[in-house]
Amino acid sequence: MTASGRITLDGDVLADAGKKVAVSPDLSTRMKVSGQPLDPPPGVVVMLNKPVGATCSHKEAGGLVYDLLPQRWRRRDPAISTIGRLDKETSGLLLLTDDGPLLHRVISPKALIAKRYRVTLARPLRGDEADIFRKGDLMLEGETKPLLAAGLEVIEPTVGVITILEGRYHQVRRMFAAVGNHVEALHREAIGKLEVPESLTPGRWKLMTEAEIAHVFER
Repeated sequence: MTASGRITLDGDVLADAGKKVAVSPDLSTRMKVSGQPLDPPPGVVVMLNKPVGATCSHKEAGGLVYDLLPQRWRRRDPAISTIGRLDKETSGLLLLTDDGPLLHRVISPKALIAKRYRVTLARPLRGDEADIFRKGDLMLEGETKPLLAAGLEVIEPTVGVITILEGRYHQVRRMFAAVGNHVEALHREAIGKLEVPESLTPGRWKLMTEAEIAHVFER
C-alpha cells in the first residue's frame, strides 16, 4: 500500500513501510489512507453540534446521536458514550468520549463546570427570575435539595441565556416551569469556556484537541 502512494503523513506520501510513526492523539488527522483519515486511537473526544430530534438514550424513540458518527465506530472498544445528555428537543454542544476518567471528571457534581444555554420561552419573563435563580434556594418539584445558584441574562422578553453548574434531569426546563413559564426551545452554547465553532453546523462533529478539551475546565 505504501508503494502505491495511498498512505500520506502530514500531506506527504509515506513510501517507507518500515518508518516508525508515533501514535499521538492527532495522528488520525495527520495520516490518511486513500485520502481518508484514520480512525482516532482510544482516548477520543468528539464535539457534536447536536440537532433537535437526535436522542442520547437508547430508551428514547428517534435517531441516536451515535448515528451521526461513522457507523463502524459502533464497534469500538471501549465504546464511545455521551458526556452527560441533552434531551431530544435540546440542541447544541454535546461531547462524546471513550475516556472514562475524563467523562466522570466532567459530569462529577463536585466539578461545578458551567453549562450555558440559550432559552426561548412561551411567555415574556416577569423580571424577577434572575433574582430567584441567583439565590440558590430554588426547589424543583419532587426534589429535596435546592439548586445551586444560576445566572440568567435577559436578551429579549422571551429569550434569555442561563448558566447552571449542575446537570439535573431536564433542569433548565424545570427551573422555568417553577417560575410559571414554559421552555419552547433550548440550545446549549458552551461547557466551561468551550463553545461550538460557527463552522460546525447542526449534525456535524469534530475531533477535539487537548487544548480544546482544557477549555471545558476553565472558569
